[in-house]
Amino acid sequence: MYVVKSPLSDENLKTVSEALQGALVDLVDLSLVSKQIHWNVVGQRFRSVHLQLDEVVTLARTHADTVAERAAALGVSPDGRAATVAVGSGIGVTPEGWVDDTVAVGALADALGAVIARMRERVGATGEADPVSQDLLIAVTADLEKQHWMFQAENG
Repeated sequence: MYVVKSPLSDENLKTVSEALQGALVDLVDLSLVSKQIHWNVVGQRFRSVHLQLDEVVTLARTHADTVAERAAALGVSPDGRAATVAVGSGIGVTPEGWVDDTVAVGALADALGAVIARMRERVGATGEADPVSQDLLIAVTADLEKQHWMFQAENG
């Protein structure tokens, strides 16, 4: 059922809706992974890593909302349910229990790298189908790449 009529053709809408849904899933999971590690990080750099993780949580949540609202504006119902996120995310396994700060930084760099790789694929896929959605995904990717750089630099 479509409540909102999309300005895109059916073919382009399919491409864009898959890209936006995938981005939503990855961003929701990135916020959850970041918060999980945030709660469990320990070590000499605890405070700085703890605060840096909250920056990623805020970034991921903000972008997830923007992506979901773009999907809705195109007539696509966004799905951020836990079960959907669990089966669709491109992020690997998150460390359990207490996480040493060096391991935490490495885990976030890996998670960000996985999300960025998928986002870049989505940027490519949406170029002709919907430049507006592509532009949104480019902005998300740029912000994620900045965080990725910072986490990589953290462990040198």
